[in-house]
Amino acid sequence: MNLLFSASVFSFYTLVSRVLGYVRDILIAVFLGASIYADAFFVAFRLPNTFRRLFAEGTFNAAFVPGYTSEKIKNKKKGKIFADEVLLFLTISLLFIVLTVEIFTPYFVYLIAPGFYSNTDKFDIAVEFTRITFPFLLFVSLSSFFSGILNSNNKFAAAAAAPIILNIILILSFTISQSQELNYARNLSYGVTLAGIIQMFFLIYFTKKYYRPSIKFKIKISSKLKFFIRKLLPSIFSSGVTQINILIGTIIASFESGAVSYLYYADRVYQINLAIAGIAVGTVSLPILSKAVKNNNINKVSSIQNRSLELSMLLSIPACFGIIIASEQIINALFGYGSFLQEDVITTSQALKFFGYGIPAFALIKVLSNFFFARDNTLTPFHISLLTVFLNIIISLSFFKNVGFIIIPIATSISTWIGVIIYILLLKKRKYLIFKNYLLKSSFKIILCTILMSLILLYGLDFFRESLHFTNKFKSIYLIFIVSFAATIYFVTCYLIGILKLKNYKIN
Repeated sequence: MNLLFSASVFSFYTLVSRVLGYVRDILIAVFLGASIYADAFFVAFRLPNTFRRLFAEGTFNAAFVPGYTSEKIKNKKKGKIFADEVLLFLTISLLFIVLTVEIFTPYFVYLIAPGFYSNTDKFDIAVEFTRITFPFLLFVSLSSFFSGILNSNNKFAAAAAAPIILNIILILSFTISQSQELNYARNLSYGVTLAGIIQMFFLIYFTKKYYRPSIKFKIKISSKLKFFIRKLLPSIFSSGVTQINILIGTIIASFESGAVSYLYYADRVYQINLAIAGIAVGTVSLPILSKAVKNNNINKVSSIQNRSLELSMLLSIPACFGIIIASEQIINALFGYGSFLQEDVITTSQALKFFGYGIPAFALIKVLSNFFFARDNTLTPFHISLLTVFLNIIISLSFFKNVGFIIIPIATSISTWIGVIIYILLLKKRKYLIFKNYLLKSSFKIILCTILMSLILLYGLDFFRESLHFTNKFKSIYLIFIVSFAATIYFVTCYLIGILKLKNYKIN
């Protein structure tokens, strides 16, 4: 297996999904802007979507893949029995959660957007949309189970491609709404749940070669399932710390008009790199790392860990600099149309810039947590995540009154960097991580290449300053050209100095 190749496959489909997601968000920005309908939809979508990210982007894999891999190493029959038990538990648990939220929706909306309560219309719309979107959680979480089966067999394409379905359905919902003169936001909400159903059956089709469910109801819970549940609960919190921080940010931001929408648009941009530099690298490395740990192959474990860190930094550090430098131009080119006004662009770009400072940390924390998950340790990441979330809340609440919602991305970045430092210190103390000499050299080379890329980016933005103005209809084309050119220079330079070669990431 080649770590770079597998991560590239995963990243390709993820990038396609994010590009379509960008098209979807342009439509939302154009037709809804930062209106009460936009805020209500984002809150309604945030709750099930946070669960989606928690399950699909690390948490479920962190608990399931090591256990499933361990059972499969013994024999395939034991692996299937374990998978059947997990699927039954997951289905029953999710049905209970969905039914509970559907019954008590107003209370849950109040929890995640208490600022809406003073605006009756906005609150009622958010409750209605949440009831429509929340069943998405059931289907997308079951999809994450089948993705885990595929990932355990080193098959990443279908799992990475599945989220594309959501964006296609939501784009189609805009088309239908416009032609039939229907409510855009309400149709988007129905589209979310429909996409979840299609996505689940899509993954079932691709998984049938490796696993066919045969659920048998049992009153007694096996020791393996108990162990999985004990791992799952803390990993929900630890692996999804970035998403939990975003959810907390949404709660706090709901007290400022339009802030929920600003954070959503900024979140959509930096999440593209997180998906590639953090989630992709973490997802493809976890199965082989778990297997190496189970087989007690220390050299292989060390090699996978160091190459994962190197690849994550290779992709996240230039994105960090790029977003900090070009945050306003990015938001302007992506969303500066229709109902999304110039002042909305400026405010959103400020949020994006401060998220940008945390991009390497958001990516690295996904990779570093795997080093514990592969050893069936989810409690340590849980404790680290608890601390970072606590720090995020304290910083946000302490300065929100004076600074406004912009403190939310600042607090998220600071708390996540502190989490990365704690991870490294604990991994070194427990001798779970031994840094290879090449990692320090590679880090230095990555920074040099990033500086060169940043200078080219700065020059390009200045040279095309007039073409990137808010009123220019073709500003996105100019930005794509500038960013693509700077990125090409970066990757070519990385290749020429020897840190972007396929053979470097081959894991036998």
